Amino acid sequence: MEIPTIKLPSALTVETISIPLPTADVPYYIPMVVPPSDLRDQEAKPVKTVEETPKPPTLKIPFIKQPIPQPSTEVVVVAATSAVTAVAATTLTQPLVEWIRKKVQKFLQNKINKWRQNRQKRKESSAS
Repeated sequence: MEIPTIKLPSALTVETISIPLPTADVPYYIPMVVPPSDLRDQEAKPVKTVEETPKPPTLKIPFIKQPIPQPSTEVVVVAATSAVTAVAATTLTQPLVEWIRKKVQKFLQNKINKWRQNRQKRKESSAS
C-alpha cells in the first residue's frame, strides 16, 4: 500500500521595505526683550501700601484661654451635611438590619434543632 504525499512548491521570499523614522525640525525663536513704553527714571522711593488682612472671627470658650477661629460657612455646611447624612442612613438602615438579623438567627436555630434531632435519632437507632 502506498501512502499519498503532497509535493508543495518552494516558498517565495518577500523582501521587506525599510521605512525610516520620521524627523521634524523644531522651530526656535530668539526671545526679544522690549522695554515697557512708560519706562522712566526713579525719582523718589515708591510708596509701599500695606494691605491689612481682616482677622477671622473667633469664638471665646469659657475654660480655654486662647480664642478659637470660627470655621468658614463652607466648612460648617459640609460638616453638617455629612452628619445629617450619616444619622439618616443609620436611622433608616437599623430596622432593616435588625429584621435580617432576626430572620437569619431563626433560620440558623431551626437548622441546629434539626441537626440535634437527627443526631438523637442516630444514637437511638444504633443503640437498639
